[in-house]
Amino acid sequence: MTSTNKAAKAVTRKPPPGALKAYVASLTGTSLEYYDFAIYSVASALVFPKIFFPGNDEFVALLLSFSAFAVGYLARPIGGVIFGRLGDKIGRKYVLVFTLVLIGVATVLIGALPDYSVIGVAAPTILVLLRLAQGIGVGGEWGGAVLLSSEFGDPNKRGFWSSAAQIGPPAGNLMANGVLAILAASLSDEAFLSWGWRVAFLASALLVVFGLVIRLKLEETPVFKAIQAKGDRPKAPIKEVFTTQPRALVAAALSRVCPDILYALFTVFVAVYATKQLGMTTGNVLSAILIGSAFQLFLIPLAGALTDRFNRRWVYGIAAAATAAYIPLFFLMIQGKSVAMLTVGTVIGLALHAFMYGPQAAFITEQFPARLRYAGSSLAYTLAGVIGGAIAPIIFTALYGAAGGGWYLIAVYILVAAVVTIVGMLLGRDPKPEEDVRLMQGTHAQPAA
Repeated sequence: MTSTNKAAKAVTRKPPPGALKAYVASLTGTSLEYYDFAIYSVASALVFPKIFFPGNDEFVALLLSFSAFAVGYLARPIGGVIFGRLGDKIGRKYVLVFTLVLIGVATVLIGALPDYSVIGVAAPTILVLLRLAQGIGVGGEWGGAVLLSSEFGDPNKRGFWSSAAQIGPPAGNLMANGVLAILAASLSDEAFLSWGWRVAFLASALLVVFGLVIRLKLEETPVFKAIQAKGDRPKAPIKEVFTTQPRALVAAALSRVCPDILYALFTVFVAVYATKQLGMTTGNVLSAILIGSAFQLFLIPLAGALTDRFNRRWVYGIAAAATAAYIPLFFLMIQGKSVAMLTVGTVIGLALHAFMYGPQAAFITEQFPARLRYAGSSLAYTLAGVIGGAIAPIIFTALYGAAGGGWYLIAVYILVAAVVTIVGMLLGRDPKPEEDVRLMQGTHAQPAA
């Protein structure tokens, strides 16, 4: 056994200094930011078509609302370029503080935005601009949050340590749907549409302050400090990623397509299908998503840890294949209009998502050398979001309409997404924790293949 491998194994015996604190900071920060993002996702399906896009055919209003929803995803590459570059040049910590503020301010302003009946066309216009700001912030947030926990943690257990940021979306979704479910249950439909939904958006101000307190107390990651000490920070990280890491970028981006589309199905479109096609209530749908998200809080770190013991790419690929097989079964399960079957089906669907999403952060970051990780990971994450989660609700709605309310075309769409992600697994590389160990020992880490 080489000295590098011995050092790598030694790291596994005890969490490195600051690892647990960084894990909590990554988890809480992304949870708060995805709370903001999640309340917009639910509102785009249930509220915004009625108050920001009135006067249109109901189907057209829904498409317009989902188009505004997509802007947040389309803006993510902008955030990935801006903050990915800064994250590899000036460090992870301060970039993460700025992204938290950006998303928080945008969300509070959405909660205070007058609707179409008050300021006319300015309302949906401003809504789109604020959604743009949300998307830019999230585009820069994810890569830094992942690196925060993984670069403090054990490189041999990157699947687990990186999963901190991955717990953020279901945790945020849990909080968002919980708040919206309570509001929907305690208020009349008129009161909820008038002002109730705004409470969830305005409440994020308190959550952002809490997140800032945690992040401002953190130090820079040991890996970035080592890069900084070696004078090896890239001058043009974005350019370097495109010119020296094309295969890594493609593999990492394709890995996100299926989990992104699957998540959009169960957290956004299912709300439309269940209420309009099956006649269920908004509360029924929100409760199902709430329970599914609660299971994900445990399944995501479990899945990440599992891929530290077994081949990461195989576990991820098997989950993608299982997803393609499951979607037709899910739609057959809920045709009886049973709330119980909707809940069970959603839990299973989000569990499959967890087994891709849990190890996703580790898979993406380990495709790139340490000096290009923030830029490479952010670009892969955000570019994939454009062809994945950004347009998924629109495509779901269009396919739903084309099939006359049927689900068959949606199942084919998921099948294609699963194949794309499996191709990403085949193109990617397996973990090489010795690269970080070598860097921390002061020797030059070899670049990713």
